[in-house]
Amino acid sequence: MADNIKKPVIAIMRPERYIKESVAMARSMGFDTFTVPMVEITDMKDEFFDGFVERVLDGRADYVIFTSANGIDFTISKIPPESRKGFIDALNRTKVIAIGPTTRKALEKTGVNVMGMPGVYSSEGIVDYLRDDVTGRVVDTARSFYGSEDLVEGLCNCGAVVNQTQVYTLEKPGGDEQDRLIDATIKGEIAAFAFTSSMMVHNFFEHARSKASGEQVVSALNNVIVAAIGGPTAQTLGGYGVKVSVIPEKFVFEEVLKSIKDHLS
Repeated sequence: MADNIKKPVIAIMRPERYIKESVAMARSMGFDTFTVPMVEITDMKDEFFDGFVERVLDGRADYVIFTSANGIDFTISKIPPESRKGFIDALNRTKVIAIGPTTRKALEKTGVNVMGMPGVYSSEGIVDYLRDDVTGRVVDTARSFYGSEDLVEGLCNCGAVVNQTQVYTLEKPGGDEQDRLIDATIKGEIAAFAFTSSMMVHNFFEHARSKASGEQVVSALNNVIVAAIGGPTAQTLGGYGVKVSVIPEKFVFEEVLKSIKDHLS
């Protein structure tokens, strides 16, 4: 009998590489899922990557910051296989900072020792965490092309010498499945939306414009639960006129789901 109880449907719009684990997590919490990637992750290598590697290998980087599991994955993938152990050993001679537990887990799985992690899992949290320790220090970070400038600006304002390399970028996927999500949104078939980046929000509304008026989509979203993984994502949603129902205290996907579940209770 319990199997016939209708479960709330949550829209999961994370990149394809995270869909399987995200669905399993959501279903374990009692959700049905509507899964459509609104962001895709692709490799990139900018002109600053080789300098980053050289500073790590030469011991000239005091701190190395990773702001996502993708950051370490796409960094290591660019290092020749025969040189990876040496690079990881060199990272372990620096002070490696992870933005949050997911990134920390990815680093440790790779063999990288994590020196620290902020209490608030955000760029601002990292700046606050390192504020008193980075004056005159060389700080390197490998991250997304769309990474928040708050990290670099904040650390520079603390007196650090900051270098960044962009090791992956985010793109907008397109196709019938994205169109189906917009249709389901307007029809009220989805109870909750989990937005986990500003890029995801922008891509969602770009797709929406091709299917309906902005007013229709905003109205539909404002009649259901909309979760934002953190302040910047919430601000982006607010810029479109969307009311954010929940923001978790900890900025990880599992906490987004828990916040939605609590809001439905």
